[in-house]
Amino acid sequence: MSATLVRRCGISRDGRGPPSRYGGQVSGGGAPYAHKLREVSARDRDWDGVRLHVVTGKGGTGKTTLSAALALALAAEGGRVLLVEVEGRQGIAQLFDCPPLPYEERRVAVAPGGGDVHALAVDAEAALLEYLEMFYGMRRAGQALTRFGVVDFATTIAPGMRDVLLTGKATEAVRRRVRRDRARRPGGDGREAFVYDAVVLDAPPTGRVARFLNVNAEVAGLAKVGPIRNHADRVMEVMRSPETVVHFVAMLEEMPAQECLDGIAEIRRVGLNVGGVLVNMVRPPLLDPAALADAARGEVDVAALARGLKSAGLEHADRMAGDLGRELVEHARRVRAEGEVRERLATAGRPRYELPYLSDGVDLAGLYRLAEELRAQGAA
Repeated sequence: MSATLVRRCGISRDGRGPPSRYGGQVSGGGAPYAHKLREVSARDRDWDGVRLHVVTGKGGTGKTTLSAALALALAAEGGRVLLVEVEGRQGIAQLFDCPPLPYEERRVAVAPGGGDVHALAVDAEAALLEYLEMFYGMRRAGQALTRFGVVDFATTIAPGMRDVLLTGKATEAVRRRVRRDRARRPGGDGREAFVYDAVVLDAPPTGRVARFLNVNAEVAGLAKVGPIRNHADRVMEVMRSPETVVHFVAMLEEMPAQECLDGIAEIRRVGLNVGGVLVNMVRPPLLDPAALADAARGEVDVAALARGLKSAGLEHADRMAGDLGRELVEHARRVRAEGEVRERLATAGRPRYELPYLSDGVDLAGLYRLAEELRAQGAA
């Protein structure tokens, strides 16, 4: 394991476990984003050489949000990144405040430094029609099948086929190279440059991501040979390559953390590469460690709080001090519980990145803020 990854995992050189640490707030907004991202562009990155970043996580943890932020971070400084969604929710369009995405690649954002983020909402029906045309020359026949509902029927009774079609679009984008009539990238190996420097796949939730990605097992009962099997083999060639990792989004809460750890174990079981753990919505502690320890034990000097409130000229200072004391105890115990969850996540032995809670909600400015934090921590 490289020194950078050792640091990200929170493992000391003597093999001891990670110290507990808290994610910091990110300051600033608006125009300064580009400047801030350029400032950290020279540091080590944990995933150099990775071109397909699969992002999964328990529902409600911000999986799509962090997929979009990761795409922005990867595209900074002139990169070209494709962000792919496969669940039909149009979550990417909502995040980037643009019209619903069609079944074609569209630019949705310009990253700091001149990079581009393109997006694609993969539709299983459209992907199947494209597949039929590519391998069987059946575009018109496929459209007729659509009218009779055969396409929907086929992907319903054979979900493995649906997953092959959806993952196939992402892996095809990873392999795609610039056409020969376009300029080659200087200093290359003589082959055409890749169209995209990286692809980010906003994958299904943790509970079914292993089955979704392990398409060879899913199509085993559908086809032993032929175009379907060949297509699945090409998908798995990319999925199992060192250029692909699966990142997990978690929170400092019991259920998301446990699902993250279970998902990591399942991805390892099917032979895929585990990436990092993206810990979302982290709030910094409001007290110093000593005060937190006292408050967690219920030891709060309410009288001192009341005196301070009275000196500030506030009415009902005694009642307010009691309420404030209870909130401090609750906060300290939450911080302690989060520290325990953080230590559990560290047992996965994977790089961990902590993203701040955005009190104003997630908008485009918030995405840039999260992208800045991902780059500052070495995730992109």
